[in-house]
Amino acid sequence: MGFARAQLILRAEPGGRMRSTGLSAAEKAAVTAACQDLIDNFLKPTFLSTIRPTQFNYPVDILGKWHGTRYRFVQRYRSGFPENLGEEFDAPFTRLDWISRNHFNIQWHRHTGEWFCRHRGLTLAEAMNLLRSDGLLHPP
Repeated sequence: MGFARAQLILRAEPGGRMRSTGLSAAEKAAVTAACQDLIDNFLKPTFLSTIRPTQFNYPVDILGKWHGTRYRFVQRYRSGFPENLGEEFDAPFTRLDWISRNHFNIQWHRHTGEWFCRHRGLTLAEAMNLLRSDGLLHPP
């Protein structure tokens, strides 16, 4: 199952029915908690200790969002331009892809808008350590 889009595993049940055994609610909650801890205790203090308004776009928050079985780390920006003063938008910078039970890939968001797989087949603990130590995965 090396193909990144094969996110759900199907299992045959008695009677020939197929059942999805994808990301469980408990595992999703554990991933969310670990990622939120990383955001609150590392990313925000390190990369967004204060908000500095400018006449351009400037960061105002770092947060996480689920998109299917992918958890995106996002930096929220606010516009300082007069024509759209105060409008906000999100820019993802790193993504944690659930592959199977306690196995994840880490993707880096390139300036071209494409995702690049930086690390493969990690446990959640390994992924959290790499998200702290690999500078390419940090917010711009």
